[in-house]
Amino acid sequence: MVYKCDFFEIHTLTQGQVNVTFLSSFTKLFVRHHLQQLIRVITVISRPANVSRESALKTKMADTSMEIVEGCRLPVLRKNQENEDEWPLAEILSVKDTLGRKLFYVHYIDFNKRLDEWVTPDRLDMKKLQFPKKEAKTPTKNGLPGSRPSSPEREVKRKAETVSLASQVTPATSVPSLPSSAEATQASVYPAARETFTTKTREDEPLTSITTVTNGTTRRVLPPSQPGRKRKTCGTDEMIKVFQYNSPRTTSGCLPPGEDSQDSSDGIPTAPRMTGSLVSDRSHDDIITRMKNIDCIELGRHRLKPWYFSPYPQELTTLPILYLCEFCLKYLKSLKCLQRHLTKCNLRHPPGNEIYRKGTISFFEIDGRKNKTYSQNLCLLAKCFLDHKTLYYDTDPFLFYVMTEYDCKGFHIVGYFSKEKESTEDYNVACILTLPPYQRRGYGKLLIEFSYELSKVEGKTGTPEKPLSDLGLLSYRSYWSQTILEILMDLKSDNGERPQITINEISEITSVKKEDVISTLQYLNLINYYKGQYILTLSEDIVDGHERAMQKRHLRIDPKCLHFTPKDWSKRGKW
Repeated sequence: MVYKCDFFEIHTLTQGQVNVTFLSSFTKLFVRHHLQQLIRVITVISRPANVSRESALKTKMADTSMEIVEGCRLPVLRKNQENEDEWPLAEILSVKDTLGRKLFYVHYIDFNKRLDEWVTPDRLDMKKLQFPKKEAKTPTKNGLPGSRPSSPEREVKRKAETVSLASQVTPATSVPSLPSSAEATQASVYPAARETFTTKTREDEPLTSITTVTNGTTRRVLPPSQPGRKRKTCGTDEMIKVFQYNSPRTTSGCLPPGEDSQDSSDGIPTAPRMTGSLVSDRSHDDIITRMKNIDCIELGRHRLKPWYFSPYPQELTTLPILYLCEFCLKYLKSLKCLQRHLTKCNLRHPPGNEIYRKGTISFFEIDGRKNKTYSQNLCLLAKCFLDHKTLYYDTDPFLFYVMTEYDCKGFHIVGYFSKEKESTEDYNVACILTLPPYQRRGYGKLLIEFSYELSKVEGKTGTPEKPLSDLGLLSYRSYWSQTILEILMDLKSDNGERPQITINEISEITSVKKEDVISTLQYLNLINYYKGQYILTLSEDIVDGHERAMQKRHLRIDPKCLHFTPKDWSKRGKW
């Protein structure tokens, strides 16, 4: 067979050999630059006639897969929540060859890292392959050259982030805003879902505008602005009147989050501020920590699929299943080792003091210094499901509160939260986690409620350490909303007047930091300004949505069952 063109001729010989004749020196240079295309042409014309189309497609896929390198981007086939096929853009993080078959570890752009996975070549859309851009190695903070290849759209994303940051600090004057102390903390924790309330103000400034309902639609009526007139300022101690409107149902009403905070859909969290003792320094991310290293964990009667990287010993990362003792959390390499360990392990509950028990739910307080091995094993397990967690071995400055469920075999871990013994920023939670088998059952809110009950006993207000994960942010926002609405709806009027309450009073009752209270009220769109004063308007949609959510919330903390005595950790002898 002979293939002719203007620049060269290809003669197919016996036994799969091919003879290429170039017609000019220019053609040789041209073909060198397009050698890959020439090889594909030769492959096509030298293929036997009886080769099926399917095998030809596999050959093409095998050839093209050789071109994929780390940093490439292309659409990848995956199933969404409705079990439908979709092709989101993904970045290739790693390539490996297993039994002669290539596998690609992909990160779906704009998706959480817990969805990252290994995929086969047949799930890749090679037609839209984007190669990484070559860039000069730039020094980092430590003076070391950066080795991570840049990928398409990275520079565009950086510019977009710069523009968005610049737009966030632009002052607005049309509506009142958060206190300055809340601005630095909560503007980053809450998304700008309601732009009319994300403006700059002082802590002593009142909150304004009244919501009315006309023909089934909601509109805001602002007092007419007068030249030279400024709104009076008030502190968080100023009384705020509470109004309840029996309004018709509108699609614009903001309902509180549902019972399940783990999968609540009330907004998309933005990047939180990077402060706190457990914040991960994302500048030191490398290709190893970006990839899951554990395939499966067996914990008691559950098998868990990890979401993120966890620094377990290297020799354990190649095992198909990592076995954990559900009582002491020791990791073992095989089922036989686990069975042998259980004959010697005397624990049937977490070490430490049981400070709460009601029904089958118990809480144990564990000192990170006194029970260091258990605390380290707990941190390794938690890192599989917390992306920003950095605490693995230095557990001395922390207390761990483990929630368990009791049955005839012992106390089984459900979730936990940790807190600093001494926090300079009023943090009452450092890390918080509900294990996946127990999610969507109300245990997350129970952990949060227990952390605030401890703060009430300590006589302090508290807030979770930043940054919060996406699920953690939704959980806290849902808890804050339900807790504050519960207080507002229980208020009773005096002498026939509207009930009144201050931000500080809400904070003292709930032990929720006042910045979190203000941000939650603004997120729910409850704070309005009318005739020179701030009011809270509770629509019928808000009230009904809250009542439905509280009916589903069966698990609550009973303060009478809590046996907890706070310690003064400022005295080093307590450590």
